[in-house]
Amino acid sequence: MADKHTLAFEIGVEEIPAFDLDSANKQLEKMVPAAFADARIPYDSIEIHSSPRRLIVMAYGVADATEALVEEYKGPAAKIAFDADGNPTKAAIGFARGKGLSPESLERREVNGTEYVFATKNIPATPVADLLPDVLAGFITAVKWPRSCRWAAYREYFVRPVRWIVAMLDDVVLPVSFAGAESSNFTMGHRVLAPGKHMVDTAANLLDVIRAAYVIPTQAERERIIREGVAAIEAETGFTADLPAKTLLEVVNLSEYPQPLISTFDEEFLQVPEEIIVDAMLMHQRYFPLYDAAGKLTNKFIIVSNGNPECAATIIDGNERVVRARLDDAKFFYEEDLKHPLESYIEKLDKVVFQESLGTVRQKAERLEKLACALSADAQLSAADAADAKRAARLCKADLVTNAVIEFTSVQGVMGSYYAAASGETPQVAQAIGQHYQPRFAGDALPDTTVGKLVALADKLDTICGLFAVGQGPTGSSDPFALRRSAIGIVNMLETGLAISLAAAIDESLASFAAQGVAFDAAAVRAEVVDFFVTRTKVMLRDGGVNADTIDAVLAAGVEEPAVISQRAHALEDARANDAETFDNLATAYARANNLRKPELGEGVDDALLTEPERALAGAVATAEQAVAYALASDDFAAALSQLAALRAPIDGFFADVMVMDEDAALRDNRLRLLNRFVAVFANVADFGKMAKSK
Repeated sequence: MADKHTLAFEIGVEEIPAFDLDSANKQLEKMVPAAFADARIPYDSIEIHSSPRRLIVMAYGVADATEALVEEYKGPAAKIAFDADGNPTKAAIGFARGKGLSPESLERREVNGTEYVFATKNIPATPVADLLPDVLAGFITAVKWPRSCRWAAYREYFVRPVRWIVAMLDDVVLPVSFAGAESSNFTMGHRVLAPGKHMVDTAANLLDVIRAAYVIPTQAERERIIREGVAAIEAETGFTADLPAKTLLEVVNLSEYPQPLISTFDEEFLQVPEEIIVDAMLMHQRYFPLYDAAGKLTNKFIIVSNGNPECAATIIDGNERVVRARLDDAKFFYEEDLKHPLESYIEKLDKVVFQESLGTVRQKAERLEKLACALSADAQLSAADAADAKRAARLCKADLVTNAVIEFTSVQGVMGSYYAAASGETPQVAQAIGQHYQPRFAGDALPDTTVGKLVALADKLDTICGLFAVGQGPTGSSDPFALRRSAIGIVNMLETGLAISLAAAIDESLASFAAQGVAFDAAAVRAEVVDFFVTRTKVMLRDGGVNADTIDAVLAAGVEEPAVISQRAHALEDARANDAETFDNLATAYARANNLRKPELGEGVDDALLTEPERALAGAVATAEQAVAYALASDDFAAALSQLAALRAPIDGFFADVMVMDEDAALRDNRLRLLNRFVAVFANVADFGKMAKSK
């Protein structure tokens, strides 16, 4: 058996942005095995490691050489490849050239009675050491970064300047170079704890050398160390840390030798809304706040040091100074903002552009106020709730020009709720303002109240309709304004039973833009927005496990309201699951009737021409017409389906005993009219034919 080797490849760089580092890890996990496969390099296993200053590929069990390979290619028929004299034609010459062979090397073989030419290509084994330099260099250039840079006089691009390269197959240094960096057997240690070069005697020892130089070379291990340190602090204090996944990932990739430490800020800052404090810690400083047993924010927090553990006290003091400065700012801004009622900030919204073609944020607030009134009327809110919805819509953007939000942008809306309460607004108004951005992301909570949902819906719908009106709707995978996320939020709120018509709300919103002077084709934009919501609803239902043919059947009935689409789709799925045989037979019968019907004949049935099976079907259809219409008017889709299911027996009897396409034209047309009427009962429910097609 050929010897197996260990490959170590390290790209040493200046500090890589945390999220870019995570992305690079994931890219390399796919890229490296694929590149080895393309180069036919045999190996046992591959590992990807990283720290803020390095990307590492470890390959174990790498073979000495690639395996020899024999490749066979089928070419054109022999009668095409060679002329009558046996000379190769252009077809044979081109085929051979494409395989790097001469026409004389082509072979003739019979396949299913026809003679073809074949090319056989022998690819000899190649020493892996000869292939690896190019393969490794390819990894450097293949990684995709959101932003790249050049440095010094070099023309190459990378996320940050490349400072060193380790490329070793066992104890042999492989020649790899990039932007002035030449491969060697020297890596770099932690900037503070083990600065300078560290020799790697063999590839298998690279990770050990890095660890000895105070660098933890894997994301998973650094996260484990941080979590264990946080758990120890929690056990010591009795507090609970908030570790948001995004912030934790960032912290994991900001330190090479992480050490969680507990710190403190002055209790006087707890008078500031905790959202600002948490924002200052998590978003600005990447610290983790600590909460007591009652869930109340404490004046303790956790930092993750990347410095010398012996200097922990100095590190803690430095970070506490930073926090104190940030919280001093927050406290000052908050107190200054409270000197004025929230209403007073509305005028300043004239200076904030919402979107170039759609005007200012103040104009948006005015549109939201009108839309909230329309939605309140549609939902039949009480006078008090309607007044709260109007007031919350008017004030919900006012905090954008407050000092606190300008400095701490992530607390917009939340600060508005504090200022509203301080200004004497009703609790429901304050709560609606604080929650009107919700849901902000997948899994985020919906607003707690109907008033809050209406204001949140108005805000999101105004943005969607406005951007579609000026041609800025999502295209392909591009959705810079996160309109798909907003639409999903609206659909989720509607599915809670919010009793409004989205179609009517779209009309109201578009009318507001037209009144403002925005020029657009109202009918075309309305169709685009409605289709946008229908598509989002369809995707959500599919993601939720609803069959595609069920969704298509509902949509074929021309339903525009997302909540109705969802209700009908789930009711159809339940009916299919609870009585699959009846449901499938009904779908098949509908499809058969639908294929035979002739709409141009109308639905006027001559009772005198009906036989007993026809009269049974006609009577059942008449009963179903009234019952289905009543059920749909009451939004009782399950009842409508139950009424349709009752048509199974009469339609089965009809097709069993009646010759539809009778030679007598009068009988034939009368029966077709009856089928037209039968199909029409289903028209406002769903197109069962689409479900029958999948059987």
